[in-house]
Amino acid sequence: MQMAGQKQRQQQAKVLRIFRKVHRTTGAFLFLFFFLVSITGFLLGWKKHSGNLILAKSYQGTSTDLQDWLPIDSLHKNACQIFRDSISNTLSLDLDRIDIRKDKGMVKFVFLDGFWGIQLDGATGKLLHIETRRSDFIEKVHDGSILDLYFETSNGQIKLVYTSIMSIALLIFTITGFWLWYGPKRMRSE
Repeated sequence: MQMAGQKQRQQQAKVLRIFRKVHRTTGAFLFLFFFLVSITGFLLGWKKHSGNLILAKSYQGTSTDLQDWLPIDSLHKNACQIFRDSISNTLSLDLDRIDIRKDKGMVKFVFLDGFWGIQLDGATGKLLHIETRRSDFIEKVHDGSILDLYFETSNGQIKLVYTSIMSIALLIFTITGFWLWYGPKRMRSE
């Protein structure tokens, strides 16, 4: 009976050593990535409370009634002209998205190149604000899609691999970390 208990403790100790090695090796290998994910996650969590440093506030237009607004194509032309006049003659005018804020009477044109955004009054088409989209850059670093942008991949393959590796690593850390905490307690109680 005592021999079986000793054998079981040896087996548990062996499992603990394996988990400790996996935990340590994974941590050492992915240290830089965990560091980046934690810092960028922290910044993204605080973006709305950063005093417009990470995320610019949404400015108020003159009317929240969509019937008063200019057509989207006219607003787009205004945004492109402002982009050319105030930001760059050489960057692409390709859009990442158009963000319509009806409750603010404002439309935001977010450009693909350079992380630029232009907020226009939806009714008049006048410039409300030009912004550097720092939060978009931080988000792309956070999820790995910055590499897709840099290497011009067609379908976000790098982001998919990166997020898969980081998710599996976090799962491994959770399981091994729990076992490194619980395993010794279990061994002492037996």
